[in-house]
Amino acid sequence: MTELLNPLNTSPVVWLLTLLSAFLVGMSKSGIKGIGMVTIPLMVFLYGAKASVGILLPILVFGDIMAVYHYHKSGKIKEIIRLFPFAAIGIVVAVVVGNQIDDKQFKSAIAGILLISLFVMFLNEIRGKKESLSDKLVFRSFFGITGGFATMIGNAAGPIFNLYIFSMRLPKNGFIGTGAWFFLFLNIFKVPFHVFSWHTITLSTFHLDVLMIPGIIIGAYSGKYIVKFIPEKAYRYFIFVIIFLSSLMLFFK
Repeated sequence: MTELLNPLNTSPVVWLLTLLSAFLVGMSKSGIKGIGMVTIPLMVFLYGAKASVGILLPILVFGDIMAVYHYHKSGKIKEIIRLFPFAAIGIVVAVVVGNQIDDKQFKSAIAGILLISLFVMFLNEIRGKKESLSDKLVFRSFFGITGGFATMIGNAAGPIFNLYIFSMRLPKNGFIGTGAWFFLFLNIFKVPFHVFSWHTITLSTFHLDVLMIPGIIIGAYSGKYIVKFIPEKAYRYFIFVIIFLSSLMLFFK
């Protein structure tokens, strides 16, 4: 019975914090953007740098499926096709790099990517009008390759790709739907590399991820309700501070 509910034989505290991470992923997919980034350093603390990326990935896929279910009609598939090849290049480069570095270096890489992503989030926050990036090949290739690398190393490409998609000036549902489809395709594309190259997704880790699905669902519906009552600006700056402090801790832990 213990193995059925706790396949990795972790402590109850680690199991509950993993469930909390799943809950936060659900909230981020339901519209509370940014809060999902908090799960990245938390999972690193719980499982180690490289292993945490593989454990978190199926949780993200489950969350993406929920987002696509709600917004599938609003996605712009053409835009996804234009960006995806560059993201795939970034993912393949990250797979090679990830096989050459140890866990400490992997942790530093995740921390660095988080700080870069945080800078992108903050820059996007304080800018005025956003210019369209999707029509320019140089921007499309840069964002695709950089985001692909970031998503493979640390599941941390959300701010990068969200900025790119936001620059398309789509209506709200179009922005959410396009992002939902893109991240679903991207995260599924990463799964074989985790299984066959990095070996960070196993039957036991996937078993744990399946147990986290209720947390994702509850988080998604909670997020849709809670987001109505949170002051947007105060919330976003709170997330900035949490991610910044967590990233710094990864460098020194």
